[in-house]
Amino acid sequence: MPTRISIAWPRGSVAAVLADTPTARALVARLPCSGSASTWGDEVYFEIPVSAALEADARQVVAPGEVCFWVEGHALALPFGPTPMSRGGEPRLVTRCNVLGRIEGDPHVLAGVRDGDRVLVTLTE
Repeated sequence: MPTRISIAWPRGSVAAVLADTPTARALVARLPCSGSASTWGDEVYFEIPVSAALEADARQVVAPGEVCFWVEGHALALPFGPTPMSRGGEPRLVTRCNVLGRIEGDPHVLAGVRDGDRVLVTLTE
């Protein structure tokens, strides 16, 4: 059965489904957790209390709505469109990141997250 999480901020929330990866399991073990949001183009990221190694299938170019973990920054990265490093419309992360899962529904609701918003990640049923 897939693991589902909720990612909430003061003006909204999204649900996501996580794959069974080492980093996703490390995240689930630390839930609930929260962080202070930063934005970088069409990406929201925030530090979480998880450490992980770069996984073999880590990628820098991802699809909008993929839930990623930035190893160097100990942060969840939630791209929903182009970033300052993108070539065209693809989400391009600052470095290769572990892909943990995918947001359900329209990831563009993340545009409502503002720098400094408290983002809460919880396990859902």
